[in-house]
Amino acid sequence: MTHYNYSITVFCGSKCGNKSIYIQAAKELASHFVHNQLRLVFGGGSVGLMGIISNTMIDLGGSVKGIIPQFLIKKEGQHSRVNDLTVTEDMHSRKKILYDEGDAYLIMPGSIGTFDEFFEILTWRYLKLHNKPIIIVNVDNWARGIHDQLNNTIEQGFADKSLFKLFEVVPDVPSAIESLKKQMKF
Repeated sequence: MTHYNYSITVFCGSKCGNKSIYIQAAKELASHFVHNQLRLVFGGGSVGLMGIISNTMIDLGGSVKGIIPQFLIKKEGQHSRVNDLTVTEDMHSRKKILYDEGDAYLIMPGSIGTFDEFFEILTWRYLKLHNKPIIIVNVDNWARGIHDQLNNTIEQGFADKSLFKLFEVVPDVPSAIESLKKQMKF
């Protein structure tokens, strides 16, 4: 059993996107996780960026926990290489475990599922249900729209600027790791 310092829940795409920089960032993240003895907690699928991160970590001897709902096994493929895999009944059960297992949350490039997970965990922090770090890894500026939407929400009077203190946006994987080191003291 691999020893790990912290468990980091990573939300990311079940697709790889259309730029090789996303795949490079996924592999880089996995390498940094293994080097820093961080356990990956992820959605349990074998495809897209989540498959790349988890496979790279397994190849490097890292610690990986996957959580996948039964109905997504056919769509995303239950990750056969993950030793610690939990199959849930539904998305809500999956997300609860993903949230509970993480000591921090990293948001890598992804689509609506990734956005859903980010906004839910951000809402939980806003409501003081947790005080764990939330970091968006803004690879190639993919998350620009999230920032713009939140800024518009503030400008329209539905939130105040303190919302931006609840999460951090960094440009790349090394910046995300440095932020985790500062916030979590490892």
